[in-house]
Amino acid sequence: MTFGLSGAALAGLAVGGATLASGYMQSQAAGDAAAIQGQSAQGGIDEQRRQFDAIQKLLQPYSQAGTAALGQQQALLGMGAPEAQQQAINAIQSGPQFQALQQQGENAILQNASATGGLRGGNVQGALAQFRPALLSGLIDQQYSRLGGLASLGQNAAAGVGNAGLSTGTNITNLLGQQGAAAAGGQIAQGRAFGAIPGAISGGLGLYSGLGGSFGGSFGGSGGFTDVGGLGAASNSALAQYGI
Repeated sequence: MTFGLSGAALAGLAVGGATLASGYMQSQAAGDAAAIQGQSAQGGIDEQRRQFDAIQKLLQPYSQAGTAALGQQQALLGMGAPEAQQQAINAIQSGPQFQALQQQGENAILQNASATGGLRGGNVQGALAQFRPALLSGLIDQQYSRLGGLASLGQNAAAGVGNAGLSTGTNITNLLGQQGAAAAGGQIAQGRAFGAIPGAISGGLGLYSGLGGSFGGSFGGSGGFTDVGGLGAASNSALAQYGI
């Protein structure tokens, strides 16, 4: 077989081959860069979620205490079932604080009456009768106020978790956007890299044609190589080994 191939033809083919290799390498690089950016953004997402979980766990006891305190406040106010209010009041009345204050107060009233000689007077009986309800009412108000402090603490903790959740959501949304942009950018870069190959190959072949090159050659029976492009005897001999 005899085949004619000029130096210009080789130059055109070399340009096309180099462009093909370059386009492939650019495509691979674009894909690798997009993957790295995507992994980096995913790392940020995972860290944001870990931090939010840590904050939520840290504030959970305060949120739970605030929720329980609010429920007890509602019971004292009678906002729930009637038996719930009665149970809340009975818990205060039977508590050690009420019992201790009641005993101390009644003893003080009796001691004062004994010192003034009015131990069996009506004023003493009236004072004793009024003391318990007044003491209970004061302790209920005090308990409600203390529960309000816990409820406010829980509210602040819940607000802290909510703010952390909003911040985490915003940050994760931004990172997801970065992942999408990286993936899209990688696809666009790969498309451009491969899209430039046909034009470059056509340009190389156009250069060859412009130099007067031709693939015409002759295909005969001798199986030799015709040195149309002036490649030299050594190149002809090497190519002839492969039947070119």
